[in-house]
Amino acid sequence: MTMRFLITGGTGTTGRRVATALGEDGMSVSVGSRTPARGTRQVRFDWADPTTHGPALTDTDGVYLVPPIGDAEPARLMVPFLERALDAGVRRFVLLSSSAIAEGAPGAGEVHSALRQLAPEWTVLRPSWFMQNFVTPGHPHIQNIRAADEIVTATEQGRVAFVDADDIAAVAVRALTDERPHNSAHLITGPRALSYADIAEAVSKVSGREIRHRHVPVADLRERLIATGIPEAFARMLAAMDDDIAHGCEDRVDPTVERVTGRPARGFADFAAEHAAEWSPTP
Repeated sequence: MTMRFLITGGTGTTGRRVATALGEDGMSVSVGSRTPARGTRQVRFDWADPTTHGPALTDTDGVYLVPPIGDAEPARLMVPFLERALDAGVRRFVLLSSSAIAEGAPGAGEVHSALRQLAPEWTVLRPSWFMQNFVTPGHPHIQNIRAADEIVTATEQGRVAFVDADDIAAVAVRALTDERPHNSAHLITGPRALSYADIAEAVSKVSGREIRHRHVPVADLRERLIATGIPEAFARMLAAMDDDIAHGCEDRVDPTVERVTGRPARGFADFAAEHAAEWSPTP
């Protein structure tokens, strides 16, 4: 039987990958977007507009949940949607959270807790930092690389097992489609923990430029993020996560990708080699 899925954040980094993979597997997919393109699989969906929720849930078996971008308190929007989806007969849910956010913690951690308590079939994805942060247009990392030959963080020498969004999506697809629900939280990492200085060295190697990691105080990073248009509460959360990295909280590697998908997680060196051209200075 063909399963039917709603992908919230369906045009984002992981959402579009999940939607594509499900479609290739023959599943029926509705891609949630605030501004759906005519003639596509997209449906109108806006976390802040409950009138879009009911129509988007029509004939849906499972939902991929991506928290609203920049919202430090997503539970106020997401938990009512979860309850509505359950009332509509949806059984399976996969939530994109973060390795830095524990169950019950402010932010997606509150949604994690509600999902485990309410949903009959659920999975929470807790990925480490995305490799795509270094190539996604508009992200501070790629902007700083192109404009100033640097990566700016408050992480000091702290290390992170950066993960490819393709690997996150692969785990998500299995969590949505496996016959037996996972009913668990998956910590998802790349194969090796790296400092931002290590990342700068890897980018330098493939781009032919001298990229450096510049550490700044947490308060300075927060102000830099706010200056880019990030809401203050969310900027505070992001800066605090950098401070946590500096104190070792992300210095860990987990085999979830290989355990769930049957193939090893991609390393940053391979990712960097593929994306070398994207670190060229902006013309």
